[in-house]
Amino acid sequence: MTRNNQTSQSSYLHMDMLRFTTAGSVDDGKSTLIGRLLYDSKSIFEDQMEAIEKTSLNGGEAEVNLALLTDGLKAEREQKITIDVAYRYFATPKRKFIIADTPGHIQYTSNMVTGASTAELAVILVDAQKGLLTQSKRHAYISSLLQIPNLVVAINKMDLVDYDQAVYQNIVEAFQDFSRELDVKSITYIPISALKGDNVVETGDNTPWYDGPTLLHHLETVKVENALNKVDFRLPVQYVIRPHQNFRGFAGRIASGRIRPGDKVMALPSRITSKIKEIVTNDGNLTEAGPGDSVAITLDDEIDVSRGDMLVHADNIPTIQSKFEAFLCWMNAEPLEVSKPYLLMHTTRVTQVFIDEVTYSLDVDTLEKKSSSNLKHNEIGKVKITTSQPLYFDPYKTNQKTGSFIIIDPATNVTVGGGMIQSVDANDKSIVENHFRQASPNTTWEPWNIARARREELNGHKAVVLWFTGISGAGKTTIAKALETKLFKIGRQTMLLDGDQVRHGLCGDLGFSPGERTENIRRVGEVARLFFEQGNIVLCTFVSPYRKDRETVKNLFPTGRFIEIQVDCDLETARQRDPKGLYAKAENGEIKDLTGFNMEHEVSENPDLNFNTGEMDVDTIVEDIYRYLEKLS
Repeated sequence: MTRNNQTSQSSYLHMDMLRFTTAGSVDDGKSTLIGRLLYDSKSIFEDQMEAIEKTSLNGGEAEVNLALLTDGLKAEREQKITIDVAYRYFATPKRKFIIADTPGHIQYTSNMVTGASTAELAVILVDAQKGLLTQSKRHAYISSLLQIPNLVVAINKMDLVDYDQAVYQNIVEAFQDFSRELDVKSITYIPISALKGDNVVETGDNTPWYDGPTLLHHLETVKVENALNKVDFRLPVQYVIRPHQNFRGFAGRIASGRIRPGDKVMALPSRITSKIKEIVTNDGNLTEAGPGDSVAITLDDEIDVSRGDMLVHADNIPTIQSKFEAFLCWMNAEPLEVSKPYLLMHTTRVTQVFIDEVTYSLDVDTLEKKSSSNLKHNEIGKVKITTSQPLYFDPYKTNQKTGSFIIIDPATNVTVGGGMIQSVDANDKSIVENHFRQASPNTTWEPWNIARARREELNGHKAVVLWFTGISGAGKTTIAKALETKLFKIGRQTMLLDGDQVRHGLCGDLGFSPGERTENIRRVGEVARLFFEQGNIVLCTFVSPYRKDRETVKNLFPTGRFIEIQVDCDLETARQRDPKGLYAKAENGEIKDLTGFNMEHEVSENPDLNFNTGEMDVDTIVEDIYRYLEKLS
């Protein structure tokens, strides 16, 4: 007999899943917290409970040690610490859960990276007696790097500080100060006692001053966006299956995106295209496959594909590059050696790699960037990397599967680092620079005749791209025209590219489907780059509704030279302005998908500048942008 909640098989199968990790410093109570969650939610077997009761009694403990539910290794039980990542599963009537209990000791930080790599939420424990420690900050920062969108700061052992609200509030304020630079969607603070059970599953009577959710209630109700990238099809080929001459399948696990028979795909690095003939599995052929599916793909044409190659949609290829920047977590006791040859494993591809430069290391206490020549054990830093063979990747922020890698020491075969790709080296023109940038066959990249730096010197100002994005009627073009007029009068070299202009001619063959919108922005990005290389200040005014498209164009330009300007106003104001009559047409059913009306505009998460034209006048906005440009000069 078990203590599991009874739910019907049908409702159980349709419940969604939350993967979360627990992390923090040593002895913060992570394992005890998980044990409390399992015990109070009635998710453990009676024989398990009897076993830990017996072990606790034999160890001379006054209370049942719930941490023993997760500390599975003998060494862990003897030392009362967590060494390995302990995965546990449980379910409530509302949701299923997979927990990764990660170690707190600094020498096991790499295990935390492993446990958190697939999580959608991280619970960072803080001991109320000790306050916010460096290791908890390190784990919070790693969670941010790994793009875990939700953090819960569980302030534990409140029973040992008499449930003092002031202690709780001080820790909250300390974490808020620290977290201002973290890239995290939301942070929730909960005072708990894992030992006594306060605010874990039940509220209890000891914190009347706290009116927030219990930990379990938050875990059951938190909205978690699906982290799987279902747009960019990427199949790293793991094995070529050739049982007989009439069958040749390219097998692997789909990293991202969805495919169907008949889809046009491209094989990298050969760039040869074909169409998908069949999607084969052990259970039969599929009509569609998506992220995480293990499949074998057959193609209409006989093309040469090997392990380490990648199949992608022909009109959506990843970045192909041998130089890029990445955040690197160093996991080895021996420090990183710049220019030492290591091995890099990325999807199914292994290649020699050199760390060219440590741009900076990070002080996890203050998030201050420090000048450094190497990285020591458990340090995190930004590095520049060169691989002996090009990789096929996307930035980690848009695709975690193709944006991550590990570093291996070839002498010992030990994993010494884990990295997240941020951007490419803008100076490497030897191969395709961006996953929008496809080259025609039999062409070779020709360097610019006159370097941009010389043109900038002649112009007396730096080249820059100002990308105005927002719904129709927000005021993008009005602002850009006024700004260009001001810049032109003082002798700046400018070019204004407007959405309606490029759709007369350059993009006149495109409609407004999602794919055509993406192609429109791809072309605009390439044109903007040509004017940029001429040394101009390029002003681009495009609705550009998709965040990913804007990020892709941004990657065409050196760091700091693409300025994203979010122009906002409320929908009613835009409808009243309606400078091109688009909202009136949309209301009459003449336009199907008008951004801001019946199609979402994906607002920039971190724009360089953000203006609301319902609150600010054009002259003020123009002056703000002008001052921003002056700082770049």
